[in-house]
Amino acid sequence: MSIDSQIKEMTALAEKEGIEIVDTKQESHSAKISGSRPLFLEMLKELNYGKYNAILTWAPDRLSRNAGDLGSLVDLMDRVKLLHIRTISQSFSNNPNEKFLLMILCSQAKLENDNRGLNVKRGIRTKCEMGWRPCPAPIGYINYSHGGTKKVMVNQEVAPLVRELFDLVAKKKYSGRDLKKYLDKDGRLNKATGKKIPLSSIYNMLKTPFYYGQFQYPEGTGPWYKGAHEPIVPKWLFDQVQQKLVTPKKSKWGAKDFLFKNVFKCAYCGASFVGEEKYKMLKVGVRHLYTYYHCSRQIDHDCPESYVNENILTGSLISYIQLIEVKKPDSLQLTNEVKKSMRKFTGLRNHLLAEQNVTIPAKLTFTEYLKYIIYNGTDEEKHEVVKTLPNPLYIHNGTIYTHPLG
Repeated sequence: MSIDSQIKEMTALAEKEGIEIVDTKQESHSAKISGSRPLFLEMLKELNYGKYNAILTWAPDRLSRNAGDLGSLVDLMDRVKLLHIRTISQSFSNNPNEKFLLMILCSQAKLENDNRGLNVKRGIRTKCEMGWRPCPAPIGYINYSHGGTKKVMVNQEVAPLVRELFDLVAKKKYSGRDLKKYLDKDGRLNKATGKKIPLSSIYNMLKTPFYYGQFQYPEGTGPWYKGAHEPIVPKWLFDQVQQKLVTPKKSKWGAKDFLFKNVFKCAYCGASFVGEEKYKMLKVGVRHLYTYYHCSRQIDHDCPESYVNENILTGSLISYIQLIEVKKPDSLQLTNEVKKSMRKFTGLRNHLLAEQNVTIPAKLTFTEYLKYIIYNGTDEEKHEVVKTLPNPLYIHNGTIYTHPLG
């Protein structure tokens, strides 16, 4: 409506003063950035080749609030291509005093625009420091205004569904695609939000720190703030989900990265133990994939060492590490990554035990941690733990030895 009213007022002024209007141009692009308005650039071009020689506009700041566009207008005046600029209350022609006044008014508009930008940024920083993120609320929250400040509150209908997604990833190892299928079939979250949640939005939700009470603004580059809103998930659950979402590094095409690769050697001939996957048809008619380890026979082609199922090998390893931890705990050379991960797991374990009113053991053993990671950890965590094992270890009939037989 503002543009229409400006055109109406200036048309009336033209009729009153006998000004011939050759063309009318209107666009809603901001005048604060040089060269960003297509119709303004078109007008400069038409002035340059003489389609018209004057401009009728509501105010000087409608033409320019930046040095680049202002310079183009003054240059056209200097080259006698632009003879006159008429506003609702002022007139500027090609003489030094009026051009100087035009530059002052446009420069003043630029100053006001720059100051407005600073004031807005200051207000945003203050709002962030108060704990309110200046963005639309994510799924699970509702925007509202209180005391002149826009805030967010928990959506009591949607928030439990968001928490459920985090629990499904952390406790049942759901992937993003699993969650997508679950949401589309369940329908509650889609119905509450009024639309189907795309896969990309699901991943964004799981990676948004806002849900545990913190946010970064500007996102990706700005400082971190503690939110004043109510968290939907606890920090420990959010961290656990991030570990589950870690994508393992891709190996070469066709190569399988087995868990115990380069860990065991054959106790009979000393060759490396290697992994192999095999399908087996079960009695119920379903094919099941099993992982076996066996001697590579690089030293003795007739080595009689038998195959070992990975599950049996895992049980033997846990028993062996438990024995080492009791007799010679210092022989376990734990990496910094493993120590850091053990501290996180200790905090999670203690929290869960406290919720169940179970007495917390004085110290977490490496055997407990090893067992947890092998059965529940990510591939990256498993490989990091395997690095700490004494190397090499020898296998014979599923039993672990520290030296070859014979």
